[in-house]
Amino acid sequence: MATYDLSTIGEGQIRFTVNSGERLMFTRSVSMNPACSEANVAGLLAQLGRKTLWTSSLPEGDLGDYILTEYRSVGVDMKTMVRKKGGRTALYFMEPGAGPMPANVIYDRDWTSFRGTGIDEYDWNTMLDTRLMFLTGITAALTDTTAEVVRYAADHAVERGAKLALDVNFRHKLWSGEQARKVLTPIAEEANVLFCSISDAEKVFGITGTPEEVTAELMKRFDPEYVVSTNHMEGPYLRTHEGFTEYKTTAVPVIDRPGAGDSFVAATLHGYLSGDIAEGVKWGQRASKFAITHKGDLTRIRPDELDIPLGTDIDR
Repeated sequence: MATYDLSTIGEGQIRFTVNSGERLMFTRSVSMNPACSEANVAGLLAQLGRKTLWTSSLPEGDLGDYILTEYRSVGVDMKTMVRKKGGRTALYFMEPGAGPMPANVIYDRDWTSFRGTGIDEYDWNTMLDTRLMFLTGITAALTDTTAEVVRYAADHAVERGAKLALDVNFRHKLWSGEQARKVLTPIAEEANVLFCSISDAEKVFGITGTPEEVTAELMKRFDPEYVVSTNHMEGPYLRTHEGFTEYKTTAVPVIDRPGAGDSFVAATLHGYLSGDIAEGVKWGQRASKFAITHKGDLTRIRPDELDIPLGTDIDR
């Protein structure tokens, strides 16, 4: 039996957010919080009773410790964390925006410890001892080195008999659609669960059409067990080999948007690990709604707040 329910790897960051109604170039104060898409997924699942492992590479010192403390506080195992002397911690700055001005992210992620940490520096025996390996396009986008690490994680997790989940999570400020397609296609072909928004399907894989058509083409092209897709305020959608399901979304007040997608993915994977991904998508909807109503990238919840059962079985 595997030690972990989910293992993942991604770059720990610190987010600095300007006050609502301000632009970064003119602000005089910011709020800060730790961030990492993969760690957010591991963190929410840990709160739902799953045993999760997050691996990254961070410099020694207060900034790295600040990030680790956030995710350790909710029970994420980080025994495989690489710590290095010197190097930078990844940062990003966010202008929240309000209609018609969209939110804006400014990355400061060059020359970080994580970007230069290669395959041979990680503890793969521990990292691959998992039921499910979760990977994202964000980490693959950073450098050729991180792309190699993500591909290695995918290939060797599958070789070890673990399931694989990939979140395409395309970021145009990190790489082009063509670059993403080249790197992510072989990983998507190995995935059991493929998360890909309707927008990302077009930008990365050149797939267009209705949500039903797009998810059908993703299923045909990559042949996962499940395709899970979103489309802004429409959907989400679940495509299986048996058919297509569209879920309804209701709007909630937005306090802080980052991390909502990670919460959706995490709760959906909770369902997958429990043997019912269709129910997991519903849990994902509830988790993401909860996420955007409070500040911070990591969604802090109690299982009873989402009415999600703990552990590996579904309480029927």
